[in-house]
Amino acid sequence: MTQQVTRGIKISVETYFEGVYFKEYQIRFAFGYRITIENQSTDAVQLTSRFWKIKDALNKTEIVKGEGVIGEKPILQPGETHSYQSGCLLNSPFGAMKGHYNMDNFTSAKKFRVRIPSFKLSAPFALN
Repeated sequence: MTQQVTRGIKISVETYFEGVYFKEYQIRFAFGYRITIENQSTDAVQLTSRFWKIKDALNKTEIVKGEGVIGEKPILQPGETHSYQSGCLLNSPFGAMKGHYNMDNFTSAKKFRVRIPSFKLSAPFALN
């Protein structure tokens, strides 16, 4: 598990390999990840948007931006957590992801960025 705390918001990431697929005339490697966002601060916050940089072993980079996470903009009171699962397809059996969440602090009315730590994606059959 990979973890990072930014301004009292703890991000934990677990990854898993889902399988090999044939899509758009190419072999694709499917990975899933589960993210837990924990508000360790003393303020209520809301996740408003996300930014991902996804890179595979063939040096292909994909940028993903959007509002919320999986259609939600969770509000976290102090001590609360929010978890969700998502995934990505790579052209190789190895890769990595990193990014950030944009959040609003309801106490200070300020916006801030929470770093999502870099985490590796790897198919177990390809490891030595």
